[in-house]
Amino acid sequence: MSTSKTIKVTAHAKVNLTLHVVGQRANGYHELQSLVCLTEFGDQIHLSPAADFSFQVIGPYAAGIPLDESNLVVQAAKFMAHKHSKSLDCQIILEKNLPMASGIGGGSSDAAAVLKALSQYWSVPLPNLDELMALGADIPVCMTTGLTLMEGAGEDVTQLSTAPNWGLILVNPNVGVSTPAVFNALNSKQNPPMQDVAENCVDIAWLGDQRNDLEPPAMTMVPEVAAVVDEISEIPQCQVSRMSGSGATCFGLFTDIKHANAAAERLQQAHENWWVVATKMV
Repeated sequence: MSTSKTIKVTAHAKVNLTLHVVGQRANGYHELQSLVCLTEFGDQIHLSPAADFSFQVIGPYAAGIPLDESNLVVQAAKFMAHKHSKSLDCQIILEKNLPMASGIGGGSSDAAAVLKALSQYWSVPLPNLDELMALGADIPVCMTTGLTLMEGAGEDVTQLSTAPNWGLILVNPNVGVSTPAVFNALNSKQNPPMQDVAENCVDIAWLGDQRNDLEPPAMTMVPEVAAVVDEISEIPQCQVSRMSGSGATCFGLFTDIKHANAAAERLQQAHENWWVVATKMV
């Protein structure tokens, strides 16, 4: 039964706290090992009843977002309607607060939020893992909370811990990075995996010793990424500074939100043209 009120779901930013590329499959997919968290800050999906389906994008990063079938939001909505034999009797508004092509799962997280909103709207179950993977490799991890280990091409998702009470800043120099180009520029596709992740994932010192294997090629292609990571790491209370995903968004980890807020303020004053947000994990 469809509800008559607007449903609002946050499409949380996805942060790869670590990203180890440990192999490559025959089909070209990379074998990944990544410790992932979602943050309170993200895009917003607003879903409300309507006679016919419509989709629009608002917000600071709305420019250039496709409104057609190429958008994962539209694909996810049509998938849910088909799966549950429903007509798409709703309006979906995507409030785009996250920069595009920025390594924090924007499109996948938006799609995950639409699946959740339609599940609520029609009172129907969410898709299974295979269906989520068919929509996009990053979608399963965008349905999680806490600290999650993502392995394989994205299909192996294991929750390891509830969200630590850390604060983090997300910083993007407002440049986009091409994910395929970064993977292509990766020197080695066979890198050491993380050790004893479950035991160590809430240890900030251990996290600092891990890697994002896509960081060196991204920094070579987009020098701004290196500048951002360096500047975050120079903030006295910062525990870990690293790029997320394939970039260009970078993060800084702090022991609490108070330190993260102060760091965000400091960076935003120094760089008006950077996108800077302080947030917590969900």
